[in-house]
Amino acid sequence: MDPALWAALGGAGAVVLVLLGVALAALVQSRRARVSEQAARADLEQLRERLEELAAELAASRGAAGAVLPATEFVITTAGEPPPAAAPVPGRAALSVTVGEPLVKAAAFGHALRRALSAETRNRIAFEMRREVKRARKERRRAARRQRPVTVTEENAA
Repeated sequence: MDPALWAALGGAGAVVLVLLGVALAALVQSRRARVSEQAARADLEQLRERLEELAAELAASRGAAGAVLPATEFVITTAGEPPPAAAPVPGRAALSVTVGEPLVKAAAFGHALRRALSAETRNRIAFEMRREVKRARKERRRAARRQRPVTVTEENAA
């Protein structure tokens, strides 16, 4: 077979693998979101039950003491009211969030990879490496000269 055909097939296979990975990531993220939502709903239900218990205890204690609330009391919370009905999220919006975020992350990663592997970046890194190697070599030579014992000969003494 032609090498160009092999390259095209390899590229297509890579694209398919990337798309499968993105789809898998979206599925995992949507599963996590569902589990998190269920846990939040359970916590909310427990809090609601506890609040009802406390409200009943408070009403019983006020009734026993005969305390009457003044008519000018201000309410700053909606704790005693039933919660508003949650608006259903359209399927398209949920799909946009679950697929969109991993897709944006994959695109950003691809852009960073493309920049990191560009010829300009590779040349800059190679230049810095050569410069660092030269500097280290000079430093080793200086250290070796400092370590050598100084010998005094008659020629140097005169």
